[in-house]
Amino acid sequence: MPKQSATEQSVPVCIDAGARVTLHFSLALLDGSVIDSNYDKDAASFVVGDGSLLPGFEALLLGKSAGDRVRATIPAGQAFGEVNPDNIHSLPRQRFAGLLANTTDPLTAGTVLAFADGGGNSIPGVIVRVDEEVLVVDFNHPLAGRDIVFSADIITVIPAGVQSLKVQSR
Repeated sequence: MPKQSATEQSVPVCIDAGARVTLHFSLALLDGSVIDSNYDKDAASFVVGDGSLLPGFEALLLGKSAGDRVRATIPAGQAFGEVNPDNIHSLPRQRFAGLLANTTDPLTAGTVLAFADGGGNSIPGVIVRVDEEVLVVDFNHPLAGRDIVFSADIITVIPAGVQSLKVQSR
């Protein structure tokens, strides 16, 4: 087999829009508390721009290649967003009478409830306060307003437009 010259050596494929990326990742708070991680599981694969990762996380991967390690602190506004006061609502307490009567699993500040939006989709709301007349519910993402430490080890990068096949031997 002929030897490759320096100009013929393969150039690493860089992550760009549409690339299929496989990686291990973790998300943590500034105090080191891990929010999510797949380092102890199978690696995750996604296509850059498909909405699997928030744009702030994807931006850190652009231009990187297989074998690269990424670690950066992402400001709240580029991660899960800032806290939006318009997403905090006071709802009539009587709507929750059945839940409030439950003594086995009481409804208290910090409890997460599933609510249906106008389209019938489930959205989480965190109880902030239970008052005499209302429940104050925060519909912001639970990580809104928090800076996030993003770490990733990039395993493979397949450029946009290239199909990959998994070959299994018998």
